[in-house]
Amino acid sequence: MAGIFKAYDIRGIYGETLTDEIAFKIGRAIFAFLGCKKVVVGRDMRPHSKPLFDALARGLALHGAEVVDLGLCSTPMSYYANKILGADASVMITASHNPGPWNGFKICRANATPLSGATGILDIERIVQEEDFAPEAPAKGKISAYDVLPEYVEHFRAFADVRRPLRVLVDYANAMGILEAKVFDGLFEITPLFDVLDGTFPNHEANPLDTHTLADAQKAVRAGTYDFAACFDGDADRVGFLDEKGDVIPMDMITALIAQTMLGQNPGANIFYDLRSSWAVKEVILESGGVPNRSRVGHAFIKAQMREKDALFAGELSGHYYFKENSFAESSALAVLFIANLVSQSDQPLSELIAPIQRYFASGEINSTVADAPAVLNKLRAKYADADVLELDGLSFEYPTWWFNVRSSNTEPLVRLNLEAKTKAEMEAKRDEVLALIRG
Repeated sequence: MAGIFKAYDIRGIYGETLTDEIAFKIGRAIFAFLGCKKVVVGRDMRPHSKPLFDALARGLALHGAEVVDLGLCSTPMSYYANKILGADASVMITASHNPGPWNGFKICRANATPLSGATGILDIERIVQEEDFAPEAPAKGKISAYDVLPEYVEHFRAFADVRRPLRVLVDYANAMGILEAKVFDGLFEITPLFDVLDGTFPNHEANPLDTHTLADAQKAVRAGTYDFAACFDGDADRVGFLDEKGDVIPMDMITALIAQTMLGQNPGANIFYDLRSSWAVKEVILESGGVPNRSRVGHAFIKAQMREKDALFAGELSGHYYFKENSFAESSALAVLFIANLVSQSDQPLSELIAPIQRYFASGEINSTVADAPAVLNKLRAKYADADVLELDGLSFEYPTWWFNVRSSNTEPLVRLNLEAKTKAEMEAKRDEVLALIRG
């Protein structure tokens, strides 16, 4: 059980660090911590997701909690069900893009408010370890099934405004995007890749942030004629995009495009973006009449800040796109719809719509293994003392023509660097300079 309780979820290798018995105890611990009377539970396509559901549901029902079994669904669908069914909590059984042997739990309170390490996951860990469970109920809670897909599809299809025929390639990676994308049925022509559910991920890892996993989609786009491609992760709470040429579109450029589109109908709205994002994101939000807000990395932080400011939309560099419309949580289907709407209403291809906002040159996220991360951060603070420094998440240093952020990993001896500059030459020079300090 060691190490499965993470910053944002519970995750381990099935049959080793995560077993049915542990899942049963986690169900009991969720009840003890939240006192929930009604819990919706969804699951992905991994072969062990159903036995984990059975064990978790047994633990919840032991204390009289009503368990609503959503069956197979995407993580955004579980958030939507949490809201519309008036649940006290929801659990999504998934390990997202992790390899097939892994599984886990994403846990939310009412209104799809996520539990993080600091807001409940570590409490649940303590309850499990100490077996500090609530008394069993005189009568067990009932377990009933509910199919949320038709309502999810109907609700989010209302945002479609596709004005000409589109051809879109969709890489499902044998995962839950197959259900998430039911929203698109009949709206535009879809060419599917890897559209059979298979929790062993036989074709490639379901992780659009890793550009190597996009190779099949890129090859298909370049061999055909498509307006764009959408590539889902394992539980479909993230999505990556390729333009009509098969080129990867950086996730923060999609954030800027969606913000631009939504602000046309909602001037003055708050928009959030994570602090690794390009300067261009803030600029586009301002140019479009919105209020830009920078956030630390991580869905729990962004969702909390969105709620505080009643924000319309947020985007992360990892491909999470958050909408007020889905309880300030992800809806990858809605992200794809906004891009489809935009492309269908323009006489320009997606690459040309992106070009005006790709204003700077980014390093991408670069990981370095270090022995002493705090010492590295102190070294950088001393070297770049004349910069504008932000300590929102790690350290961000800003100069007139370039900036960078360094963050240490919570779980590994790593420092992560993101750097951007106004010219490619300066980006490369500063990237190498900062990396030499980090690794020296």
